Amino acid sequence: MARLRAVAPDETPAQPITSVSDAAERGTRLDELVQMRKVIARAEDNPNTSPRDLAALSRRHIEISKEIESLRRQAEEDKRDASTVPDQPFDAAAI
Repeated sequence: MARLRAVAPDETPAQPITSVSDAAERGTRLDELVQMRKVIARAEDNPNTSPRDLAALSRRHIEISKEIESLRRQAEEDKRDASTVPDQPFDAAAI
């Protein structure tokens, strides 16, 4: 879940990722997959897409959706696991 906060006077607000190339340049793997899924969905909705291409696009759409779900689930698990680890006292002798 994204958290909203005020932008400091010297900050520029982050621009949303709006294309596959933009995601590849400054986003994460998840951003890339989400943008790729949007491109495929637009092609699937296009009435000029051939039935032969539609079958391949549909398969790829399903694969990408599964990968997105897997990455999101993993991120949630990582966040949950990190929040349950108790802090340990610092021991300088251990270094």
